[in-house]
Amino acid sequence: MQVLRFSNGEAMPALGLGTWKAPPGEVGQAVRAALELGYRHIDCAAVYGNEQEVGEALAQAFAAGVVRREDVWITSKLWNDAHAPEDVGPALQRTLSDLGLTYLDLYLIHWPVASPPGVALPRSGEDLLPLSERPLAATWAAMEDLQQAGLCRHLGVSNFSRLKLEALLLEARQPPEMNQVERHPLLQQWDLVHFCHGNGIHVTGYSPLGASSDDGRAQLLEEPSLVAIASQRQVSVAQLLLAWGLACGTSVIPKSVRPERLASNLAAAELELDAATMASIAELERGHRFVDGSFWTLPGSPYSLANLWDESASDN
Repeated sequence: MQVLRFSNGEAMPALGLGTWKAPPGEVGQAVRAALELGYRHIDCAAVYGNEQEVGEALAQAFAAGVVRREDVWITSKLWNDAHAPEDVGPALQRTLSDLGLTYLDLYLIHWPVASPPGVALPRSGEDLLPLSERPLAATWAAMEDLQQAGLCRHLGVSNFSRLKLEALLLEARQPPEMNQVERHPLLQQWDLVHFCHGNGIHVTGYSPLGASSDDGRAQLLEEPSLVAIASQRQVSVAQLLLAWGLACGTSVIPKSVRPERLASNLAAAELELDAATMASIAELERGHRFVDGSFWTLPGSPYSLANLWDESASDN
């Protein structure tokens, strides 16, 4: 298994299990099956609403001797309604309690978007706060304090543009070590990836097989050129996509609750792609986001797609 190595020598398995939209009653079984298959990286978030079930599965696996806590990399994320510095610690404590853990391996700011306490998802633009009222640097400083206290070993962000990373790097005591973003052949984000790698920031690609919606997955998994390459290599398109993400030097976190898919996805870690295949996939870049952030751009919102992503057509 490839790993992404951090400055202190700790290593995160590059292929992990995503738990976004994993259904209640199924996510726990998926986590347990994944650990038994050999997964050692589980990606979680408070807003997914399933961390308690994930925690129960982890406890069962630890108790049964399937794996030790110290051998599993567990990531979670701070939600938008807990960006105020005084709310960051309690949010992490809730996540640790739900997961049944004493520390996280990696804690991320989920979105560069803020809402008032208790407002998980906005119903109108008035349910969102501008970053001038919830500065990302202040949220980050509170997370740095939690790292110093030993509650999380590494810190990072998610859905951050290069511009927002540059601003955070100017103020951070502990630079972010991870940026988790949507990434697949239709949205390769090479400018952002190169910037991150040049500044010691690892990249994890979420939705590496397309979005969780059926339409999004079909659009990517049925892409004719990918189907042709996968057929030639005698692998699935999903395996090809995951191998591509790993070959780019990034991490990938596909979601599945089916044991056979879990096993198939894990096998992608052993697939090597040659330069010609990488070049063919590079031609698929379209700058297409399945998760475009439009849910933050309600009427009256301080957020627009322009100020959320800070990008132009040349950035991809």
